Amino acid sequence: MRCLLFICLLLCSLSSVALDRSKAEGYLLPNGLQVILKSGYERDHVAIRLVVGVGLDDFNCEQKELPHLLEHMLFSGIDESGEGGLETRMQALGGEWNAYTSSADTTFVIEAPARNQRKVLDLLLATIHDTRFDAKALATAKKIIEREDGGHYGHLQRWLDRQDIGHRASDQLAIELGLKCPERSSLEDMTLEQVEALRTHWYAANNMTLIMVGGLERLLPAYLERTFGELEAVEPEDRRDLEGITQQAEQQRDLTRGWVGDGAKLHWLFIEPVLDNAHDQTLDLLSRYMEWALYDQLRLRHGLSYGPSVQRESFGNSGMLSLNADLERDDIDQAVQVLEHLFEDLRKNGLDPDTFERIKQAAIARESWTTQGNSALADYYWGALNDYTDGRFRDPVQKLRQVSLKETDQALRELLKDSGYLRIEKPLLGYDELYGLVALALALILAVGLLRRRKHAQPRQSGATRER
Repeated sequence: MRCLLFICLLLCSLSSVALDRSKAEGYLLPNGLQVILKSGYERDHVAIRLVVGVGLDDFNCEQKELPHLLEHMLFSGIDESGEGGLETRMQALGGEWNAYTSSADTTFVIEAPARNQRKVLDLLLATIHDTRFDAKALATAKKIIEREDGGHYGHLQRWLDRQDIGHRASDQLAIELGLKCPERSSLEDMTLEQVEALRTHWYAANNMTLIMVGGLERLLPAYLERTFGELEAVEPEDRRDLEGITQQAEQQRDLTRGWVGDGAKLHWLFIEPVLDNAHDQTLDLLSRYMEWALYDQLRLRHGLSYGPSVQRESFGNSGMLSLNADLERDDIDQAVQVLEHLFEDLRKNGLDPDTFERIKQAAIARESWTTQGNSALADYYWGALNDYTDGRFRDPVQKLRQVSLKETDQALRELLKDSGYLRIEKPLLGYDELYGLVALALALILAVGLLRRRKHAQPRQSGATRER
């Protein structure tokens, strides 16, 4: 009986054990639309990602928000019921959806019951293909984006942006180097004709990838060919060259954030080197190593920062590695000195082999649980589209294992060959400085009062002398 029970449990778990996330069915529809299908973990659910190959970086600074504007307008409605009617139809199907415009692509993200996957896809297709734009929808979408970006973009805010005031440290540095636009693009100048032209030339079948993970219908490929296969293909547009570093930036700057406070944030930023082999995996491991080094030095050894961190970002054609630390205002100089000693030691001695191996094995182990569930797997495929060939995505574990200590050490030396860019964010005044100014102001007021009292008292005394 125990053996029978064990066999039953083993059979029930085979589907989860045998799931190979690197293997997925992929093919092109006759119109050039790429399809990636994967039977996932939860059979009663599907995760859908429609990736359109157009993003913010495909337009210059004046029109950079154009693909974002189109994304919002596509949710304005496919009939007289408008935006509310469109959302009601998705809710009736038990689904949820959203869309995101990044620097590289625009992606529609849907979670839905498996039983309604065709109806949800019909609604997505109608949204992409049948939405009719008008002036009201254009004005509404502009207001939404304006609020997402922080409110009305008046002359004062535009002037502040031009002065590098209010940007995050990495954004501010990217603007200094010429990798990022110094101010927002003007939504007011964007027209319906521009939005329609963008949809016509970029929202084409041969510029899209449809990813579906979960409880997929057996006849889904035939359905997709009848529906999404009817989308038109166009001659692909030449993608715009990404911005490169064209300007010099100051090595160190203080950035004012707020009026009064004793807290501060340190950001030490480095331009990532371009590596010939395993670029992302090597730099990911290096960033994890640097995060441990920050934690070890700033928190464990010196108690200067509670939550130091390392972040990788991309601007234009360059990557940026940012070492970040929360600090007390009075500890800034000591933290800078600690990091300078850390960098000098790394330049001289390189990576510690035991620490590197431990961090590498932890990164490999993490891959076993970071893509649990249909949604996480669909997002993984979305981010790894460039690594898909012959029915498989490149195994991230295999790529991590191939990264050697020697390669990572060389990447470290390339990263630290320049001094980097130091940015300190802090309020205009610390509390001690504020108290000092208040005391000084009170002293001045008292001094002025005493002088005025003395001035008024002197004539009365001289008058009394003359009377006697």
